[in-house]
Amino acid sequence: MSTDTTVFTATGRRKTATARVRITGGTGKLTANGREFDTHFSHEDFSKQAYAPLLTVDMRDKIDVTANVRGGGVAGQAVAVAHGIARALQKLDPELRAALKKAGHLTRDPREKERKKPGQPGARKRFQFSKR
Repeated sequence: MSTDTTVFTATGRRKTATARVRITGGTGKLTANGREFDTHFSHEDFSKQAYAPLLTVDMRDKIDVTANVRGGGVAGQAVAVAHGIARALQKLDPELRAALKKAGHLTRDPREKERKKPGQPGARKRFQFSKR
């Protein structure tokens, strides 16, 4: 049962979502946590956002993607998968780096949730000021 397909792996992150992505040559099959992208990501915009790096380099029907995603919400998971796909494509062919970087797929979104501070109801919200 030996196959001569080369597997490229990468990790993508966004907020608290982490995606472990594996890409292989194939027919364009996209799965996340064992389900198709269209069923895993509740809205079609999220699934389109997840495979956007493949469209950027015109490899949508040439690559199979398998992603394991944990944490975060659906939107964060979609961006994490896209980030992982972009990093794996860069390992597959270093020539693709320029196109992926120009489209912004290789940059990890650094925005995280700010922690709640003690003595406040939220991260930035303060209790109502009372002069008397």
